[in-house]
Amino acid sequence: MKKITLELPDSLELNEFDLKMILACQLYQQGKLSSGQAGGLVGISKREFIEKMGSFGYSVFSESLEDLRRDVANA
Repeated sequence: MKKITLELPDSLELNEFDLKMILACQLYQQGKLSSGQAGGLVGISKREFIEKMGSFGYSVFSESLEDLRRDVANA
């Protein structure tokens, strides 16, 4: 597991949870993490991750039909 340290301006007003959610959502949408892995990255369950995605501006629905089929098969 890699540990990354970032220095961000205080004006962003983002906490660690928010940053992890944004990263996890982005990696999920790129197909690099499953929803369960993304939830694990944030420290929450798969279900909670899916429920919170929308509040961060991300959709749980895949962008392509093939992605949707893969998600259904993995469910």
